[in-house]
Amino acid sequence: MKQIFLSIICAFFVSLAYAQEENFNASTLPSFNAPWNLRQCIDYAIEHNINIKLQENNVKNQEVSLSTAKNSRLPNLQASAGESFGFGRGLTIDNTYANRNTQSTSFNLGSDVPLYTGGQITNQIKQNKLNLQAAIAELNRAKENVSIQVASAYLEAIYQKDLVAVAENQLALSRNQAHRVELLFKNGKVAETDLAEAQSHVAADELSLTQQKNAAMLALLDLSQLLELPTPEHFDIQQPITEEPAAVVLSAPDAIYAEALNIKPQIQAGKLNVQSAERGVRIAQAGHYPSLHFSAGMGSNYYKTSGFEAASFGKQMEDNFSQSLGFSLSIPIFSRYATRNAVRQARLQVAAQQLQLEDTQKALYKEIQQAYYNAIAAQKQCVSSDAALAASQTSFNLMQKKYENGKATTTEYQESKTALQKAESTALQSRYTFLFRQKILEFYRGTAL
Repeated sequence: MKQIFLSIICAFFVSLAYAQEENFNASTLPSFNAPWNLRQCIDYAIEHNINIKLQENNVKNQEVSLSTAKNSRLPNLQASAGESFGFGRGLTIDNTYANRNTQSTSFNLGSDVPLYTGGQITNQIKQNKLNLQAAIAELNRAKENVSIQVASAYLEAIYQKDLVAVAENQLALSRNQAHRVELLFKNGKVAETDLAEAQSHVAADELSLTQQKNAAMLALLDLSQLLELPTPEHFDIQQPITEEPAAVVLSAPDAIYAEALNIKPQIQAGKLNVQSAERGVRIAQAGHYPSLHFSAGMGSNYYKTSGFEAASFGKQMEDNFSQSLGFSLSIPIFSRYATRNAVRQARLQVAAQQLQLEDTQKALYKEIQQAYYNAIAAQKQCVSSDAALAASQTSFNLMQKKYENGKATTTEYQESKTALQKAESTALQSRYTFLFRQKILEFYRGTAL
């Protein structure tokens, strides 16, 4: 019977451990069943980013501070008990000294309620509400910063993946050309040096493809690390849908700035910090006003002296039981200028927060201006690079026909192929640069990435 019981216990703990392991794996390992889009990457990064978790912890701290400020209106309740012993010579009732021992026991229960504190508690509650809202705004700002970082890394990874396709296309061209030269060499129409040169181009393009695959892998690794993924294995991303750059109309910086002032979290946090500092002035000014408190208490004590008969403990506790009610009014007269200086410091803090808000607004306008002109430049470059790519493709097609007809040298053909590869790379980079600049500009208007 004991063995059966032990077997059941072991089976229970094994199943519990297995279930915990399954839950751990399910909670820590994301699903890689399909490539992730930008929204999925941003959401995962926001959920797992350490800095965002620190900001969330700051929000919780502000919630606790607000609760503490609200609860300061409540009465407190304190209980105390004391036990003391006395030894040695002491004055007696006969006005003589004698050796004696004394024992005393006391119990007290008291409460204190603030009735008026010059508005200090009220302003502390309002200040902590503002601090909580500012902490939430800072949390949203941290989420925005992570979103921008993820978008940049995401587009870089996409760009590197597309360059792999370009390298593969170049390798395919080189292989086709090497195969054609090999056939010509077998028929005795070209020299062996031409075949060796064609094969060397294949080897060079294979190396370029390997290097580009490594670059794409590292870009994907950087993105996975930014997302705090437990492993980059089997992680892949989707190709974003892009518009034709020439068809995109970009809003003017002043219009974007006007919208951003009402929605960007750094501006909201700055305004809330100014309001919080203004409440700090009122809190400091409360030191000029009197404060009124109500208190109540009750207690009893027991006393015994050696050589004298004393009533029992219960009798004394009953007879000595006392209650008290009272009001205390504290009127500040002179605090060695401490209150005056506290008000001055609070006002300086208001001025500092106003300057910080002004600096944040100017920085935001500069960022929007820079983002706008970067987007304009990227748009123009994208249009130009697309036109250059079309021209390079046409030139290469003509050069390929000339080379196949023996009217162009291998060097001319290779130079044309290299120019095409460079044009494809430049066009891709320009397109993704413009896409990122466009996203950033829309981001200032409150559009999610």
